Amino acid sequence: MSSDANVAKAGLEGVVAAQSSISDVNGIEGRLIYAGYDIHDLARHATFEEIIYLLWNLRLPTRSELNELKQQISQASQLPPEIHQLIRAIPATASPMDMLRTVVSALALYDAEAGDMSSAANLRKAVRLTARFPIIVTTFQRVRNGLEPVEPRPGLSIAGNFLYTLNGAEPDEVATRTIDVALVLHADHELNASTFAARVTAATLSDMYSAIVSAIGTLKGPLHGGANEGVIKNLLEIGSLENVEPWVLNAFANKAKIMGFGHRVYRTEDPRATHLREMSRQLGERTGETKWYDMSQRMEEVVKREKHLNANVDFYSASTYYALGIPTDLFTPIFACSRISGWTAHVLEQYASNRLIRPRAEYVGPRDLQYVPLDERA
Repeated sequence: MSSDANVAKAGLEGVVAAQSSISDVNGIEGRLIYAGYDIHDLARHATFEEIIYLLWNLRLPTRSELNELKQQISQASQLPPEIHQLIRAIPATASPMDMLRTVVSALALYDAEAGDMSSAANLRKAVRLTARFPIIVTTFQRVRNGLEPVEPRPGLSIAGNFLYTLNGAEPDEVATRTIDVALVLHADHELNASTFAARVTAATLSDMYSAIVSAIGTLKGPLHGGANEGVIKNLLEIGSLENVEPWVLNAFANKAKIMGFGHRVYRTEDPRATHLREMSRQLGERTGETKWYDMSQRMEEVVKREKHLNANVDFYSASTYYALGIPTDLFTPIFACSRISGWTAHVLEQYASNRLIRPRAEYVGPRDLQYVPLDERA
């Protein structure tokens, strides 16, 4: 590879690997759009179900189309009995992301259309996966704590059913809207690592379940979806507002990475962080416990002053979920419950105009070595 065009870019930074109509990230202006709509507009006005339709169809639904999608999701949200048995068999000590990866893989075994690659069948699989992700997560959370699973209730939104099946109680309007907005904000983000992994798998014409399992395994990493769990662990370790600045300065002195700051693409504030910051503040005031928001805000100030890094989507999602009483190891699975809408949209788009994704590697090893017989090697 001698051409400058073929010089390796570490982490594929800046390399355009696909054309897509699903979402766009403008890192200079700090903008995120879904199929032409600005994320700020959608976060203020849209529901997650509208976003799902938008990502799959590249337009917002009519009322009748939205109602039809809601009905399809409601009908698909029940887990097969075999999946309930599998979830009960998974060790309570297992990571919820490991559980989700395993259960989604197993779902393919009980889907008669798993191998059907027609557009209609793939769309139906997208509905089933999107409907079932939250129920898989909440079922595991209850089972591992010795509680019986709660069946999703018809008529509730995805956000409402997540809270209902998690806690076994009618969710209030504020908590439901908070989760709904969080799902809207996390739904898609162009060719992030997990979405790229899903498209690479789909490009081989492997089935949708395999593509989504690839995405889950990628999202699990602490440099991707696992970052929000790292944020709350840091806050818990810091413990108090007065400890924030010394902790941050010590972390920088030891060249430790502080989760929730900086982004490969954004050079301004992550537009999703704008909404999550406000939700974190409002939830803190509503519950009378502003400690985690106050600590987060102070940490943001110190990091920006010292390193000129902005908070990203993971940073304030941590304190937002924590204020809702959600266990910390469910933070990344919630991310997955949102991003499944974008993953499936990208898989559908990849199938519709497919070409095998096969980049090259720049070889930097030795050349012209001669084989040495085994007994003569030093």
